[in-house]
Amino acid sequence: MTTPSTTRQTARPKITVGVCGGIAAYKALDLVRALQQANLDPHVVMTRAAEEFVRPLTFAALSGHKVITSLWPAPLEGGHATPEQDGLDSAIEHIAEAQTTEVLIVAPATADTLAKFAHGLADDFLSTLYLASTAPVVLAPAMNVNMWNHPATQANIEMLTRRGAIIVPPGSGYLACGMVGSGRLADTPALVAAVFQALEQQAQRASASKPAQDLAGETILITAGGTREAIDPVRFLGNRSSGKMGYALAVAALERGARVQLVSAPTALTPPSAAEFLPVTSAEEMRAAVLDCLPSATVVIGAAAVSDFRPTAPSAQKLRRTGPLTLTLEPTPDILAEVALRRAPNTLLIAFAAETDSANALENGRAKLRRKGADAIVVNDVSRPGIGFDSDSNAATLLTPFDEIDLPSMSKTEIAHRILDQLIALREKAPVLRPVLS
Repeated sequence: MTTPSTTRQTARPKITVGVCGGIAAYKALDLVRALQQANLDPHVVMTRAAEEFVRPLTFAALSGHKVITSLWPAPLEGGHATPEQDGLDSAIEHIAEAQTTEVLIVAPATADTLAKFAHGLADDFLSTLYLASTAPVVLAPAMNVNMWNHPATQANIEMLTRRGAIIVPPGSGYLACGMVGSGRLADTPALVAAVFQALEQQAQRASASKPAQDLAGETILITAGGTREAIDPVRFLGNRSSGKMGYALAVAALERGARVQLVSAPTALTPPSAAEFLPVTSAEEMRAAVLDCLPSATVVIGAAAVSDFRPTAPSAQKLRRTGPLTLTLEPTPDILAEVALRRAPNTLLIAFAAETDSANALENGRAKLRRKGADAIVVNDVSRPGIGFDSDSNAATLLTPFDEIDLPSMSKTEIAHRILDQLIALREKAPVLRPVLS
């Protein structure tokens, strides 16, 4: 009787081995075995020409995985087309191969395949996979010496190298065609080493592109969107805020390790799944949600466009157009000012100010910074075309009691990260910041 193993298995990196039609195709069998011995998980893709040298069943038996040889599902017995679901399953399988592989190595890579890769042709599965995958690529050419030395082949190799492909040059010696010179497939150890080089480069790129978890331990309360104040059951006072800036801040903060509470007025955006999402409509609802979350927040970022006024007596029924209408308005609660009074001593507050008076935008922003009791304020001139409301780009100036940081026109995602960078700088200055504000 056997018992299940309690040893935890570590997932092996998936490596796609492309095999092209050349006499060196049989050497790819040794490569598959060597990759397995190196604790990698090779999957094989063959061109139609490669099947003339080695049968797919041989690679399948060696790798333990189905070998992909075509963009299309195999026909059923009798030559009839496969059912529609079989075609769908085949398409999904092919897409998964492109999306899940960690390295694509083509060995042997023929002159024909190199030309396809260099010029973006995609008439079989391997060339389609090359274009569809973002994984690093290792190319191991093998061909006749004159084909290898031909200017067209060398130009293709140069182009592929510029695009980032790792080229494992062919060795020299006696070739299958009877000639002597460069063109032999590189030895298996060199191919395996190139795969590990590609994996290392991929890991370095992933590490470099992943934001540092420099906000781990922070709980960031973000308001977003534009609040709506009811006039009657079908009309409201509102503003043009799309919520994109607040949502970009939420995504950026999550990427950097923060816990995020997103209090959002109505928008057309999908909230990030990892955020704690609190939908609201009016300024009063936003105030209640913010104050409810405030005790656990270490940072509050007020990116919402909160209505400054609301009707004093909203109609319970739809108002009819019977002539001129006069609305009596009253101020809505000043959420950020209340947060400034109620927050814990270590809780930072960053406000936003949408300005249309370009000449006095910074002066107005500094006045609002003092009036709100915030630690910093992001001032953006929404009258400028191409930024601000409804746009994916923004430009702003971040004001603190110490600094004036220019944030030139860039995507709202980039602006969000720049604001969070300054949040960290504020955190370092927090011991001296609050006395300045008081």
